[in-house]
Amino acid sequence: MTFNTVRISPSILSADFARLGEEVRAIEAAGAALVHFDVMDNHYVPNLTIGPLVCEAIRPHVQIPIDVHLMVEPVDALIPLFAKAGANIITFHPEASRHVDRTLQLIRDLGCKAGIVLNPATPLDWMDHVMDRLDIVLLMSVNPGFGGQKFIPSTLPKLRAARARIQAHEAAGGQPIWLEVDGGVKTDNIAEIVAAGADTCVAGSAVFGAPDADGGYRTVMQQLISAAGPIAPRAAPSLP
Repeated sequence: MTFNTVRISPSILSADFARLGEEVRAIEAAGAALVHFDVMDNHYVPNLTIGPLVCEAIRPHVQIPIDVHLMVEPVDALIPLFAKAGANIITFHPEASRHVDRTLQLIRDLGCKAGIVLNPATPLDWMDHVMDRLDIVLLMSVNPGFGGQKFIPSTLPKLRAARARIQAHEAAGGQPIWLEVDGGVKTDNIAEIVAAGADTCVAGSAVFGAPDADGGYRTVMQQLISAAGPIAPRAAPSLP
């Protein structure tokens, strides 16, 4: 499978939790490619959000994949719980794992796509020795913990460098790897984010900040996709 438009993954961190089932159905109807599910433990990051029971609760409401981002430490014990709850993609911060290669393999053994998340000051070197186990790399363009933050501009050269690593890996016969960005993605900066190499963008407040009356979610997602412009066709890993 290939695609030539950016994938939008709305983060439910910015959704109305009093009507979460309705919210995820609305973003799927509006054209979301994924549901981004932020898990924070008030330990690895200074916030506390949601766990596997919420993931299990929203799973029947959508057909699109659930993209679980674990901002927790330690991480391995939670991975089976989210796989059982219906996650399709599970990403984690390598600093939160004692054995990054083993954690990636655990995710894959449970039938999910696996990836690492790199904070703004975390080097890309974490990718180098686990490329064969990666389905996705998520670059944080804000410091994790809270929604609504401003995009950190130094993410752009980091994106270009990550894309170069991925292209070299794929050119050598490696599997396709998505390159996702999370934090401060808006209509006024998504074009340069995609031009730098991203093929998947997490958008929280940019989507859920729009009222859904009269198709508000669909309108803002189409605005994001249109502002991003076309991207060079890239292979994408098949999802469970």
